[in-house]
Amino acid sequence: MMLVDVYLDKSPIQGIGVFAKNHIPRGTLVWKLNPNYDRRIPVDVYERETGPVKAYLDRYSYPDRRDPNYIVFEADDARYMNHADNPNCDVASPEETYALRDIAPGEEMTCDYNHFFDTGFDFLGDRHP
Repeated sequence: MMLVDVYLDKSPIQGIGVFAKNHIPRGTLVWKLNPNYDRRIPVDVYERETGPVKAYLDRYSYPDRRDPNYIVFEADDARYMNHADNPNCDVASPEETYALRDIAPGEEMTCDYNHFFDTGFDFLGDRHP
């Protein structure tokens, strides 16, 4: 769950992005896994989905790094955080995200998607067993 004030806007990186409403100092905890809002979905349930639900999960979920039998779907705007090779947010921990540097108001918040996948980034739906 996002712990700082953000808004969604058109992203120069990819479609929609998450932007800081206010200055975020380096080292600030900006997101924390909250099981009341961030859903862990069993992989077998995810794999049975079809149509628009499956497509949405393919785009906005990622493997649970703590247990490969689950994927994580973030119920808030965090799911719109885009990838950057030089991100301003650290997602190395599966349960917390910190600002890597000061983030200015209006700046897009980004992370390195490669932390979510052992063999490099792909959307869930593009991965093949």
